[in-house]
Amino acid sequence: MRRRDFLRTAAAAVSAVALRAPTGPRDWKDWRVNGPRVNQHLTDLSRFGVNPQGGVSRVAFTEADIAGRRFAMDLMRQAGLAVRIDPVGNIVGERAGSARNALPILFGSHIDSVPEGGNYDGDVGSMSAIEVAQTLAEQSYRNRHPLNVVIWCDEESGLTGSRGFIGDLPQDEIDRPGRDGVVLAEKIRRIGGDPARIAEARHGPGSIAAYVELHIEQGGILDERGINIGIVEGIVGIHHYDVTLRGFANHAGTTPMDRRQNAMLAAAELVLLVDRVVRSVEGRQVGTVGRLLVKPGAPNVIPGQVDLTVELRDLSTEKIERLWTQIHEEALASAKKYGVTLDYTLQHTNLPALSTPAVRAVITDAVQGLALSSQVMPSGAGHDAQDLARIGPMGMIFVPSVKGISHSPLELTRPDDVTNGANVLLQTILRLDQQ
Repeated sequence: MRRRDFLRTAAAAVSAVALRAPTGPRDWKDWRVNGPRVNQHLTDLSRFGVNPQGGVSRVAFTEADIAGRRFAMDLMRQAGLAVRIDPVGNIVGERAGSARNALPILFGSHIDSVPEGGNYDGDVGSMSAIEVAQTLAEQSYRNRHPLNVVIWCDEESGLTGSRGFIGDLPQDEIDRPGRDGVVLAEKIRRIGGDPARIAEARHGPGSIAAYVELHIEQGGILDERGINIGIVEGIVGIHHYDVTLRGFANHAGTTPMDRRQNAMLAAAELVLLVDRVVRSVEGRQVGTVGRLLVKPGAPNVIPGQVDLTVELRDLSTEKIERLWTQIHEEALASAKKYGVTLDYTLQHTNLPALSTPAVRAVITDAVQGLALSSQVMPSGAGHDAQDLARIGPMGMIFVPSVKGISHSPLELTRPDDVTNGANVLLQTILRLDQQ
């Protein structure tokens, strides 16, 4: 063979080897998830707790939840993750990092549902997180930080898993029976946790490099506007008030109208009052009266007592408190008018959690790299991410919910939107890992 032909042949061989070589760090921005696979995993997960309406009733700690968790753990192992259940019952799948003393990057969501819920709330983020781990394994990626895929337990009834993870699960709550009469400790044991070692699950501030959660929007803004991705600026705070209005129950036929102490009239005015006051202020705050219990509840008896709930949500605790002060003052005047007393209890609060600007910037860069459209927006629903924000940097990614329907068997996120969200999550984790 002539020298010139030899050199040409050798050069071609080197080029061919280069093309066949494992993907290197220079082209990781071109990596994409396997869209059909992650959507198939969503379909497969929907079998656990399937209900006749087409959604799922995979309530935390039930047999359907336990079966779904087993399915998720199998997928995590297939993705090369070292899987364990922490003392609270969270599923953690770890991909070890190469950098000494690097803090872990966490990403994931939940798979438990509300009764008669849908197939996307929590599931999209959980299955996408596993898909990201699977993609990294297939690309033989050598991550610097430990990468932990986390499926939080019991998100829907009180963020139990994420609160335990940050050390905010009081012992009296662990020992307290739920509405079903079963104490939380027993439920945690059902799913492989160990309530006697709850303290070992605690992670303090500064213990993680970042937490990123992909979730369906659960509202209609992205779908209505045709926007691919929501970049969450923060998760709203929630104040839940239990209000009791007491009048006097009496015969509906024999008590004149001017001698009644009708608790229902004061309750009706309070319902309208909440709506009026919340609408009177500029912003994205919301207020809801979601439950009324009328006593004695007979058609021929004047209502003597009404128990109701008032829930206020906003990114500002100060605004929530200001709204409640106005509602309470006007409600007292209304109650007095009808000869009714008003008492209330602040039943519980969730503090607002702003996402970390630096993490938002990384998500934005990932979205732009994928040539997707985006919008910065608040989360009107609570998420595990709000707890993780108390111990480290946090970011959230939203994908559209068709017609804004959630917590319903009609809940739907299109397959292309699931794939887009999973790709944004992948590219966000890669960027965070290389910082």
